[in-house]
Amino acid sequence: MNELKFIGIIPARYASTRFPGKPLAMLGGITVIERVYRQVSLVLDNVVVATDDERIAQAVAAFGGKAVMTSTEHRSGTDRCREAYLSNGGEEDVIINIQGDEPFIQPGQIKAIMSCFDDAATDIATLIRPFAPTRPVTELLNPNSPKVVVDSKMNAVYFSRSVIPYLRNIEENKWPESHRFYTHIGMYAYRADVLDRITRLPQSPLEVAESLEQLRWLENGFIIKTAESDIETVGIDTPEDLERAAKILETKKNVNND
Repeated sequence: MNELKFIGIIPARYASTRFPGKPLAMLGGITVIERVYRQVSLVLDNVVVATDDERIAQAVAAFGGKAVMTSTEHRSGTDRCREAYLSNGGEEDVIINIQGDEPFIQPGQIKAIMSCFDDAATDIATLIRPFAPTRPVTELLNPNSPKVVVDSKMNAVYFSRSVIPYLRNIEENKWPESHRFYTHIGMYAYRADVLDRITRLPQSPLEVAESLEQLRWLENGFIIKTAESDIETVGIDTPEDLERAAKILETKKNVNND
């Protein structure tokens, strides 16, 4: 891994349906996008925000960060990452795609995803979180929280919005305590040549069915290595999420002051 060159790219759109302008929303006195940038910079020297909006680019420049303007036509953050990577020179071996609405992303999570490339067979890497056996089954059943099945080498076998595996002959409310389930954390890393190839692929049947782009990669034979993370992060998808994040931030400050 030490021989590989990594770049962190943070896709950040302004026109979010549920929360327009969320990268520029204030959280504890600074913008969400600056918080994400700061966290990633604790691990990576090379960090770039990929945006399609001048307001975001200007905000990034104002706090001393680097932003790259990208097309407004991209279908996903993966496509935006590829354009930003090439615009930035395209010299790194691995591109880490960090969501621009994850202000509490931790250095350990970035290091974990980097470690996946110690395996030369890894094409793509992502993070998974063990589902705590004490959590209610309703959270496991939530289709907005994709589940993951992995093999003995921690390579992803399948991602689904349904609960996988299905536990036959076990009461549903006992599922969390009866099996080690994994949920997906939406951060990816790609080898440069793989990123080029996957962005050229047409949508696949499984991807369309589940609305999960990583299924396109599995259907086309790419190896997705996973790394475990127990860290609970807070994604900012709605104004309500921002309020919850602000409370968490305030709690952390109070703990540190004590």
